Formats: sequence, C-alpha cells, structure tokens
Amino acid sequence: MINLGRQDRTLRRAFVAAVVSLVATFAAVGSTIPLFNIYRAEEGFTNADISLTVVAYSAATLSTLLVLGRLSNHVGRRSSAVASLGLLVLGCLLLLNVHHIGVLIAGRLLMGLGAGLASSSLTAYIVDTAPARPTWLASVASSQTVMLGLAVGAIASGALVQFGPWPRDLIYLVAIGLLLLSAALVAISPETVTRTPGGWRSLRPSVRVPVQVRHLLPVAAGVFLATWATGAFYQAFVPALVADQLHTRSSLVIGLVFAAYMGPSAIGAPLGGRFSPAAAQRIGMTAFLAGWIGLITAISTGALPLFIAATITAGASQGIAISAAIRGLLSGSTLRGRAPTFAVVYLLSYSGATIPSLISAQLTNTFALPQIALGYGGLALITTVFTVLAARNPHTPVYSTKG
Repeated sequence: MINLGRQDRTLRRAFVAAVVSLVATFAAVGSTIPLFNIYRAEEGFTNADISLTVVAYSAATLSTLLVLGRLSNHVGRRSSAVASLGLLVLGCLLLLNVHHIGVLIAGRLLMGLGAGLASSSLTAYIVDTAPARPTWLASVASSQTVMLGLAVGAIASGALVQFGPWPRDLIYLVAIGLLLLSAALVAISPETVTRTPGGWRSLRPSVRVPVQVRHLLPVAAGVFLATWATGAFYQAFVPALVADQLHTRSSLVIGLVFAAYMGPSAIGAPLGGRFSPAAAQRIGMTAFLAGWIGLITAISTGALPLFIAATITAGASQGIAISAAIRGLLSGSTLRGRAPTFAVVYLLSYSGATIPSLISAQLTNTFALPQIALGYGGLALITTVFTVLAARNPHTPVYSTKG
C-alpha cells in the first residue's frame, strides 16, 4: 500500500512536469504573435511574409510528426521531451535577432520541429501519468494544454512588448528560462516507457490509429481542420486585422485577442466531458460556427467588443469539440498506442493549419483580409454540417488513462 501511494505521488509529479513542459512549449510558440506587427512596421514584412512563417512552423511540425511521432515509444518519453525543449530554446535564441524574413522563418521552423516532437512525446507522457479520476482529465490535459500555453505566451508577450524593456527580446529570454526549467523537471521525473529496439524503424513515416476507432477519424479530422485553421488565421492575420480593421495597434490587445481564442478552449473542454464524444462534437462545432458568424460581423462593422465576444465563443466551443474528438480516438488505447495516435491527431491538426495558411498567403495579393475571413467562415460552415450529420461514438467504452 505504501509503495502504491509512493508510485501515485511520483506519477502525479511527472504529470505536473509534463503539463508544465507542454505549457512552456506552446507559450514559446505563442510568444511571437504580438511581435508580428512590430516586424511589419520596423522591418517591412508583409501579410504574405507573416503567413509564410505560419506555414514554415506548421510544415516543420508536420514533418516531425510524420518522422518522429513514434520515437518516444522506443527511446522514452523523457529523452524525446528534453530534445523537443532544446529545439525550442534554439528557436528562441535565433529570434533574438530578427531583421530579415528568413531569420523569422528559420526561428519559427525550429519552433515547429520542437513543437512537433513535443506534441507526440509530451502529450503521451501526460496521458501515461494522468490520475484515473476524473476520467476526462487525460484527454482534456493533453489537448487543451496546447491552447493554454499559446494563450499564456501571447498575453505575456503582448504585455512585455508594450510595457517592458527590450520589447523585441525580453519575451524570448523569459521563454528560454521556462523551457530550461521544464527540461529540468522532465529530467528528474520517472520514465513511463521501457526502451525497446526499433527506434530507427520507427522513423519511417506511418499514420495509423487503432482499428476500433477508425470510423471516428473523418469527423475528428474535420474538427481539427476547421479549428486549427482558425488558430492559424489568428496567428497570421489577426494582428493586421486588429490594427487595420479594428483600429488599435496595442501589442497587449493583440495578445489578448489571440488568447481570447486559445484560452477559453481549456474551459470548454471539461464541459464537453459531460456529453458523449459525438454529442460534444456536434455541440462544440455548432457553437464554433456561431462564433465565426460573430467574427465576420465584427470585422465588417469594426466592432472590437463583438470581435472579442465572438472570439471567446469560438475558443470555448473548439475546446468542447477538440477534446471530444480526442476522447473518442483514445478509446481503448494502450500505452504504446498513445504516441502514434497523438501523432495522427497533431498531423491532422497542423495540416489544418498549414494548407489554408498557404492558400491564404497566395490570396492576400488579390483579396482583402475581410474577404479571406469569409473563406475561413465557409470552412467552419462546411465542417459543422458534416459533424452534425456524421459524428459517431466509439464502439468500446471511453478509455481509461492506464494500460
């Protein structure tokens, strides 16, 4: 009994270390967003340039998930997690000296490599070490910690850019400190996976989920596509929209607007745990579409309060839909099946962020930002209709965090 209690406490410490590390990872990723307008004003970067940095980040993350998504099953969660945090530190160091678009793209690319490795290893580590109760904690923590980290990074960056010294550098120095602290916490935490041969073979690109949940994949893919495309829209275009359409250039306001989309996701996710995965996805995507209708109305009228209210609505509802989709895909999962499943989840998610961003970057020379926003709203409409019609529940009981 004493040994079991000690083991539970050790796993809880590992759970906290994994959550803190994932927050730090995506706080570093989100820290760049409030600086985009400064780069536009001081370095002459265009909306197309900024959109390409989002593409570079997402493409690097996609590539990492394809190649390294299963690596932590063989080398261990801790080694993969520490490596991911190291890549993010290198990205932050590079972004301390941004005077050319190539440097910004390279820094975001390094962040993408680190975020991709973290997306499979740290999320699997969270599920490995999560308490058995409440049952929704593992899926919510693994899916919504990303959103929380992005929100924290954006708000902290906006505040430091507007009120702190060294506006282009201080946030990256803070992020580096958090990442190094996270690496130390992970290094002293217990490993949950026994090292096994086959690490090199695992680098061959592979995309798979357990057969018993494959029928859930089309709707889950639609949910990830629409919600992460919107997140990429906020990264690439909302700084310019806030400045040009909503008439404020405050870095803190930009950070708060971005956080208003990402932060409420963590609140919406536990609410979705009260419903079955299918019902929660339907509810979440319907509310998400309502949020987009509000966003388009706010952009066309220049109403900042409506824009923020609609952003909060879309953010909370995406949390409901995303966590429900992940809860379904993790149904009946095993210890070694989690990292590949999360690799597929984030592969789909970053595809949703990359492809629309790449298309939008090309369209910025032809269409105004409000027209591009209409395109994203159309994607939300199509996905919501598909989700309402096609959402299904897993065949097996919703998963336990252990085993």
